[in-house]
Amino acid sequence: MFSTIINIIAPVFLVIGAGWMLVRFGLFSDSLIDGLMKFAIQFAVPCLLFKATSSLDLATAFDWRLLSSFYFSATVSFLVASFVSWKIFRHEPGTAVAIGFGALFSNSVLLGIPISERTWGSDQIEPVFAIISLHAPFCYLLGISSMELLRSAGKPGRNLPGVVLKAMFSNSLMLGIGLGFMVNISGINIPIMLISAVDMISNAALPAALFGLGGVLTRYRLIDTLSEVSVIALISLFVHPALTYVVCQLLDVAESTGRMAVLVAAMAPGLNSYLFANLYQRGQETAASLVLLGTLVSIFSVSIWIWLLR
Repeated sequence: MFSTIINIIAPVFLVIGAGWMLVRFGLFSDSLIDGLMKFAIQFAVPCLLFKATSSLDLATAFDWRLLSSFYFSATVSFLVASFVSWKIFRHEPGTAVAIGFGALFSNSVLLGIPISERTWGSDQIEPVFAIISLHAPFCYLLGISSMELLRSAGKPGRNLPGVVLKAMFSNSLMLGIGLGFMVNISGINIPIMLISAVDMISNAALPAALFGLGGVLTRYRLIDTLSEVSVIALISLFVHPALTYVVCQLLDVAESTGRMAVLVAAMAPGLNSYLFANLYQRGQETAASLVLLGTLVSIFSVSIWIWLLR
């Protein structure tokens, strides 16, 4: 079992490590990594998500019990992390929300998809794509709404829907998901040559994104408040998936799909955690450290979850 788990996760983190080392030792410049990440996040990964959502069996994949289990647990993790940051580490409420967002927004795409594919099989993870299709809208809706309501000098309440919608749908990943759903629901037949082109780009998406993620991580460092970062990482890597497992059991979610939700919930905080903090200019260093520490620790925590789930 141990060797099986290593074979599942090692290639993913080796690609990340290769990106980190090449940038760290000056063999790849920051500008090259920026270009690679722009290709991956703004073009290749949206193609991958378009391909997945355009062929989803919507009736099967969108099980309300599965989605409720994941997102209820994500919300609780966000609230707990924000409360801990506010009450225990004495941040202002807005800063606490920015830091707590790291326990809400797991890296479901760059880590969740490749690890899920290698764990369960690429043809068996429709529930994972169902979760991902709602991930950015839900997390930004919750995070931005919380932040805007807390800000003492924020925008008027009537502007809140526009702020939320702009943040959600200016995201290129959402564009790929939205187009995929349009094709799925309408039943449009896409020409074979176009499908083949999308397939080629999709095949490059995850390797490019993982390599670029490694390069981006060289820009972050662990700040002095390591204790706070460790606590929030613990909530993200263990509380969120554990709670997802419990709620799946309570709602009688099928084991074969419930374990996929648990594994996605176990992913490290995503880069959007830092981007959200940077958007509001609050808690950026803590959020950056959380992404770095969470990604490092997830090498071991994800292994534990795969062992438990398999």
